[in-house]
Amino acid sequence: MPGLAGRPGSWGGLLLRVGQTFFAAASIGIMGSSLGFASYTAFCYLIASMGLQMLWSFGLACLDGYAIKVSKDLTSPILVSLFVVGDWVTAILSFAASTSAAGVVILFQKDVLFCRRYPQLPCGKYELATACAFLSWALSATSALIMFWLLAA
Repeated sequence: MPGLAGRPGSWGGLLLRVGQTFFAAASIGIMGSSLGFASYTAFCYLIASMGLQMLWSFGLACLDGYAIKVSKDLTSPILVSLFVVGDWVTAILSFAASTSAAGVVILFQKDVLFCRRYPQLPCGKYELATACAFLSWALSATSALIMFWLLAA
């Protein structure tokens, strides 16, 4: 399907990958700069998951950029199969990490009121890092659906 937006080796695919990389890196940077994040497993898992997302997306962004530069088609069935598996794995891991971190943020802010009791906790940074992770996941899930669509076609 040569006209599908977001396919590998296209400008749409490159923009999706750059967006995934940017939001994953932003999530890592914000969470990594937050005091005390390492005390909570969900936040550590978020860092690990976003690290994998960032590496995968950056690698594919470089591949997309190269394919655009040399006008190479990246829609061979073997490559698309690899992209499907990688995209689905990273999308599922990103979603799991984002939702677990969001659960902890909601617990801190609404349920046990840790953010009010302990003002030294950077709850705003936790929330922002989780939001960036969700944005990275949304772009990753979009890529995964596009790759699955390409594979099915």
